[in-house]
Amino acid sequence: MNRKIQNMAVFIEFLVGSGLAIFFHWVLQHEEIAYITFAIGILLSLATWLLREDVEKARDTLIEQYQQAHEIPAALSRICDAECHARATELMSSTRRTLHMLEKGYIPMDDTEFYLEGAKLSEAASRSIKAVDPMTPGWGTRGTLLNFYQANLRAIDRGVAITRVFVINRDDLVDPEVRKVLLAQHGDGINVRVAFRDELPAASDINGRDTTGSFNFAIYDDQVVTDVFTQPGKYYGRKTSQHAEVERYQRLYELIGHSAHPLAVDEESLVIASEAYAIAS
Repeated sequence: MNRKIQNMAVFIEFLVGSGLAIFFHWVLQHEEIAYITFAIGILLSLATWLLREDVEKARDTLIEQYQQAHEIPAALSRICDAECHARATELMSSTRRTLHMLEKGYIPMDDTEFYLEGAKLSEAASRSIKAVDPMTPGWGTRGTLLNFYQANLRAIDRGVAITRVFVINRDDLVDPEVRKVLLAQHGDGINVRVAFRDELPAASDINGRDTTGSFNFAIYDDQVVTDVFTQPGKYYGRKTSQHAEVERYQRLYELIGHSAHPLAVDEESLVIASEAYAIAS
């Protein structure tokens, strides 16, 4: 209906301008004024038609934005059941946290997505992969970790330098399974190092240095970071390529790397390099 009224208005404006031009031409015998009146009428009709088009587009855009902004609050206001309303509020709170993460440039991912993305980034890496990992069960059995590790090995074959710092407790170093994982990765060409939890900076110190408190992340070519959430929740981890955020993780990696110990092979077993040097001396 609005479109029809708009077209009719343009038609009426054209008729008025044409009528005035005919009046000046036939009745008053002023041909020049008639032509000028006709031309001005045509221009005015075109101008008002374009103006109406812009107003209509702006109106449609504003209505769409208003509906998008008020769609969720309106839906919440229509929920009458108290339990349903509480559940909806909980979902909204989770959604706001996710949106805040996306606003900062982080992409949240579940467990499978996280290791799949890590495998893809390993395949795309051309220079270096710097990783910090806790010694969690599953390095030799979980399918997602195995495929991720195979992507690491293919990156090594292409000449990518991989350094992995395992964050462990001191007692873990005598665990045969832990030593098996360390020895296997060392033998595959990964620069394996260990950092003891009691030697790492406290979480308060880390936050005070404007870094993140996670000890389970990887930096690919100093451009992309994947990080595992410290607390279990809806998402397992996240990814970011924001320059400022990548720099924060690089700073954290330097702090952890400064506290890490390189490993050395001693009679087909891995030992801390400093301890092996002390024994040899």
